[in-house]
Amino acid sequence: MKKLVLAAAFIVTGSFAMAQQVNPQDKKIHRKEMNEKMELKQQERIAEMHKELNLNDSQVAKIKSLQEKRKADMKAEFEKNKGQRQAKMEQMKAKRQQMDNEMKSILSPEQYDKWQVSRKAKMEERKAAMKERGMKHERKMMAKPQSGTSI
Repeated sequence: MKKLVLAAAFIVTGSFAMAQQVNPQDKKIHRKEMNEKMELKQQERIAEMHKELNLNDSQVAKIKSLQEKRKADMKAEFEKNKGQRQAKMEQMKAKRQQMDNEMKSILSPEQYDKWQVSRKAKMEERKAAMKERGMKHERKMMAKPQSGTSI
């Protein structure tokens, strides 16, 4: 009976894992959509500032230029730190693998399998919670009227 339940758990976990795999083409489409949304929001903020602060065309052009410069600086900073992030990810992966190997030596095969299933289920719960928080934040930001003059 235990083996049947364990086998069912593996099948369910495997099917969830298969469903969670993201097609690289989908990532590109999602990234493009996000960039378009960000561009639209930037245009809306500039239009709002133009209206609220009674900016002239020269000021609007300077603000756009400033934002583009800031965006380029942020991208450069991101690229500069890419190697450090990659090294840190590899380090964390190695530590996770070391813990996994140690747990494998401590637990029986059945306990180890059960622990793996439990760990994956908890990870899925955390992902879902993070996604939900992100959605709440997005809804909150859409509902809240934009006030102030942030750029």
